[in-house]
Amino acid sequence: MKYKAYNLHNYETVPQISQLNPEYKEAIEVVGRVLPFKTNNYVVNELINWNNLPADPVFTLNFPRKEMLLKKQYNDVLRLIKSGCPDELLKNKIGQIRMDLNPNTAGQKHNVPVMEQQKLQGIQHKYRETVLFFPAHGQTCHAYCTFCFRWPQFSGMNNFKFSMHEAGLFYKYLKTKLKVTDVLFTGGDPLVMSASALIAYIEPLLGKEFAHIRTIRLGTKSLAYWPYRFLTDNDSDELLAFFEKVVKSGKNLTIQAHFNHPAELSTEAVKHAIARIRNTGSQIRTQSPLLGKINDHPAIWAEMWRKQVDLGCIPYYMFVARDTGAKSFFELPLEKCWQIYRKAYSSVSGTCRTVRGPSMSTYAGKIQILGITEINNEKHFVLRFLQGRNPDWVDIPFFAKYDPEATWFNQLKPSFGHEKFFFENDSHTHKHLNKYDINFDFE
Repeated sequence: MKYKAYNLHNYETVPQISQLNPEYKEAIEVVGRVLPFKTNNYVVNELINWNNLPADPVFTLNFPRKEMLLKKQYNDVLRLIKSGCPDELLKNKIGQIRMDLNPNTAGQKHNVPVMEQQKLQGIQHKYRETVLFFPAHGQTCHAYCTFCFRWPQFSGMNNFKFSMHEAGLFYKYLKTKLKVTDVLFTGGDPLVMSASALIAYIEPLLGKEFAHIRTIRLGTKSLAYWPYRFLTDNDSDELLAFFEKVVKSGKNLTIQAHFNHPAELSTEAVKHAIARIRNTGSQIRTQSPLLGKINDHPAIWAEMWRKQVDLGCIPYYMFVARDTGAKSFFELPLEKCWQIYRKAYSSVSGTCRTVRGPSMSTYAGKIQILGITEINNEKHFVLRFLQGRNPDWVDIPFFAKYDPEATWFNQLKPSFGHEKFFFENDSHTHKHLNKYDINFDFE
């Protein structure tokens, strides 16, 4: 299959769109001005059940829906579009709305390290062992998820964009951080790049000077949204041959695959693509946020994990939807997230129980909801860090007051009369949480 993208400029050329009622088309026009919109012919023709709108999960994952903006936000944009106002006025209103959608979720801008008094804008280094790299040529995707927490990357918000053209600074930084074991290529999606471009970024890491780098990860949605990247693209064979070379060099190559619904695992194309990747010796680990109207039922997760294991993938993370973008449309109470996870986890075998969650990627680190308990006739959330800016915080249980309406960590309060959570009183807090201290010294 030849790749064809659809966005605001040509979405009406999709045959199925012509059958949609005017309300759907209006939502695409309005919401698509604020949040990025892009899909492709594989998603449209092989994944979406057009007879099941608006409930179809893959349709909702790709196409803007009216409810993804607050009513006032939607009406303000619609009014300006209909009025034929100057472009600058509409642009300013869209910019205001975008800032209200929390584009700097979890303080991503403050994960950017400094080397020789220079901010490395294409790198994030939040956890000691893992560095994220944003190659400039990988800052788009085969299709955009409507829940994406990196939506500013694709919206022209340059102050919130991470990318690096020159990889030399990246390698220089890694040589100074000998405790880093994992490098995650992310974006966007690094697998939108040509094989030759991706190889140029990764191959230097196979040298002896990077012996401390044990695992190379590729964060990608391509298996779900364009499995032909590994099947029939012009350089598919070259890409897979390089995967095999990385593994034979002694490095672990891990595909961090994003699957949000079992439908994305249902086609022959994705099954074949997974098999080809696994034949190179690479691992595929899977992850997804828990999303209202998409996968908010234990049976969906149990089915998804079983399918992944059947195909040789490793279930890895269940996330809580981040507090950004269209979160008000997708968010679920933390208690419901835990109940969904617990019921799904208890209904699968041990081979599926490699998954961790539900986890919130907060400013301080990845916080897992372990459960809800009752102490002295009061209910509390039991939490722990799976990852932390300070590695000493990891795996220490702590408590938050039970709140049935809370959907994110910043809505929780410490239990037992404490004013702060333990990590906020930690002697390392100012070093690891100070938003102005972005030169992480983990050595």
